[in-house]
Amino acid sequence: MKRTPTEKYLKKASSLTKKQSEFLIMRMGGKLGRRIDDDKLVPLEALAIQLEIEDEHRNEWREKFAEIKARFEKL
Repeated sequence: MKRTPTEKYLKKASSLTKKQSEFLIMRMGGKLGRRIDDDKLVPLEALAIQLEIEDEHRNEWREKFAEIKARFEKL
C-alpha cells in the first residue's frame, strides 16, 4: 500500500530548513526515494511521509522502552 502524506505532516515538512530537509532525505528509505525519482511524489510529499514514518517508529520505541523500564523497576 502506498502512503499518502497527511496535512499535519505536509505542514511540518514545509517548515523544515534546507539543512533539515537534506538530513531527512538522507534517512529516507529506498522506495520513497525511488518514488521521487519516478515523479510519483514531489519532494515535499516524500518528506512528509518520512516524518510520519519516523514519528511512528519513535513512538513504538518509546512504548517498548517503557515496558522494559517497568520490568526492571519491578526487580
